[in-house]
Amino acid sequence: MMAEPREKVAGLILAAGISSRMGKTKQLLKIGGKTLVERVVQEALQSDLDEVVVVLGYRAGAVRDVLSPALNNKRLKVIENRHYEEGMSSSIRVGLEVVKDHAEQVMILLADMPHINSHIINHLVAGYLASGKTLGAVSVKGNRSLPVILGRAWYSALHDLKGDVGARELFDAFKDEVCLVEALPPYNDLDLDTPEDYQKALLDIHE
Repeated sequence: MMAEPREKVAGLILAAGISSRMGKTKQLLKIGGKTLVERVVQEALQSDLDEVVVVLGYRAGAVRDVLSPALNNKRLKVIENRHYEEGMSSSIRVGLEVVKDHAEQVMILLADMPHINSHIINHLVAGYLASGKTLGAVSVKGNRSLPVILGRAWYSALHDLKGDVGARELFDAFKDEVCLVEALPPYNDLDLDTPEDYQKALLDIHE
């Protein structure tokens, strides 16, 4: 007997920010010979995600250009959030519109996390789906981290988010619905906000 197909999981990669603390467009910073956004998109496409949606905003044209080699992948969609200055929540809304009708789960990934890889994505999907919970997140040393995954029951709440916030308030308010999936070593949840973060990542990931 064939196993029933699992519910579809879409990935939203948020890559629209202005990078004010970095002083440069961090999506385009290079680590290990690739830009940050290329790294995350490549790993997402190598994962078990059914669809990958990249949400651009600030310097959208330049970011799209570096992604051009991947644009022929049928699982990838690159879209633009014209209201990116309203913050992260606006990018989540724009991305959600693309996947809400056919994906039962959505994973939110940030384009400024250089250590995200296909293994941690698949590990989170598997642990979350097995848990029966409706909210899931990677756990690093017992602390909730990123990426996160949310079921269809939360799409309306995601759509109602305002400002430069993600889904953190939902995870804080509905802890009984949260499945924490402990990250497999050597996963590092560093995100790049400052030049110091970038220098640390360059040391961690040798050119």
